[in-house]
Amino acid sequence: MDPAYYSILHVASAMLLVGVTFQAFAAPTSERRKMSLMFSGILSIIMLIGGFGLLAKLHLGFPVWIIIKLLCWLGLSAMAGIAFRRPGQVGNLSRISIGLIVIALLMVYLRPFAG
Repeated sequence: MDPAYYSILHVASAMLLVGVTFQAFAAPTSERRKMSLMFSGILSIIMLIGGFGLLAKLHLGFPVWIIIKLLCWLGLSAMAGIAFRRPGQVGNLSRISIGLIVIALLMVYLRPFAG
């Protein structure tokens, strides 16, 4: 499959995951919990598959910036669940999420630690 398909899959699911996460921050009610966590998990898996598919197609190996991006993905994937457990901390969680998103974007565009 063309790397562009993996890229579109990865970026689209990342944008939707961010949207679902911030929707969970906006209204962490018990009525929305099941759907938010379900969509968050599905989008997280799709994002992971798209990212690793793209990594395999581009033959980049496993550089350090990918590991950092993977940690950012893991943190962002957990944020929706944490928002429902700690609704009083939504402000701090959203700041942490924005930080994780910025770090992930910096890793993609700057690719530090790449030889």
